[in-house]
Amino acid sequence: MGRKAWVLLGLLLFVSTPLWAQTPAIEALTVTRDGDTQTWSVSLQILAIMTVLTLLPAGLMMLTAFTRIVIVLAILRQAIGLMQAPSSQIIIGLALFLTLFIMAPVFDRIKDEAVLPYLDEQIEIDQAFARAQAPLRTFMLGQTRESDIEMFAKIADVGELQGPEDLPWSVLVPAFITSELKTAFQIGFLIYIPFLVIDLVVASVLMAMGMMMLSPMMISLPFKIMLFVLVDGWTLIMGTLASSFYL
Repeated sequence: MGRKAWVLLGLLLFVSTPLWAQTPAIEALTVTRDGDTQTWSVSLQILAIMTVLTLLPAGLMMLTAFTRIVIVLAILRQAIGLMQAPSSQIIIGLALFLTLFIMAPVFDRIKDEAVLPYLDEQIEIDQAFARAQAPLRTFMLGQTRESDIEMFAKIADVGELQGPEDLPWSVLVPAFITSELKTAFQIGFLIYIPFLVIDLVVASVLMAMGMMMLSPMMISLPFKIMLFVLVDGWTLIMGTLASSFYL
């Protein structure tokens, strides 16, 4: 799956630099030594690439399946009661590679319809950029609620739109993020219920036995872990998250 990520990164780098030849430069540093003056400049092409690289993590989180996945995994850890296991680094790693798995069809379309034709000099950079947007826009629209789109479109006062392709990115991105947050918390709520029931049962039993000084969390934690293992919880969680993007 690493190849897909490099393909997307390459596309973003191409999009960020429309002019590859004869790129103007900006004077960045002037050094004077023994009467000799040397000026060091930064190419606008390099500057644009570095700018895109700084925005790449934000794009990965906000324009893909990453947000929903990482929130659900964080809620799952909280529901089980394990504060440090799995660690935040492991959760982010799982979310990242599951995101690459889910977004693979989108990245394949971007590669086939935009990157490869541009590298073969069949289309110009503006055409490649327009083609690259289409698969990502289709994916985001498929996960975004109409009510969220209408709300942000009304706030932005974009007027009447002819179709989804006319929806500006300034409206689509916040609507997509809002829908992803809603969906993630809905899935997290359903995950939380079985573990909450175990906590309530254990707390009730301890109170009935008069053991009120003993923490219910200490007793319920092994039962919650056992339940999660018996139902093959990781497979269910990963499968549910992956399939939730293709409904």
